[in-house]
Amino acid sequence: QVQLVESGGGLVQPGGSLTLSCAASGFSRPFYVMAWFRQAPEKEREAISCVSNADNSTYHTDSVKGRFTISRDSRKNTVHLQMNSLKPDDTAVYYCATAFIKGGSEAICTESHMDNWGKGTLVTVSS
Repeated sequence: QVQLVESGGGLVQPGGSLTLSCAASGFSRPFYVMAWFRQAPEKEREAISCVSNADNSTYHTDSVKGRFTISRDSRKNTVHLQMNSLKPDDTAVYYCATAFIKGGSEAICTESHMDNWGKGTLVTVSS
């Protein structure tokens, strides 16, 4: 049974940091891309960061570039999202996802390419 389990969410003050983690298990075949998406209240889900084993590339959307860093431990099938300088606008439910398709991180970093999703972890940035 495929599972993606996120952890690390919580309440943080503006300017603070959090690290999200996602552990993948139960896959019968390898996946190339691991990703983080988020959905803020009353907004559509958006892609934040992706990492691909196909070309060892990473992608971050402009709004988090320079503040968030995605990293992957392929041996453990885990992906992390280091989030620094957090802003109230970063408040959202953060979802981990994986894609079987082989490709670069930026090209694959869309909802339509993802095959499996976690249930999400809430990040609240507030003073």
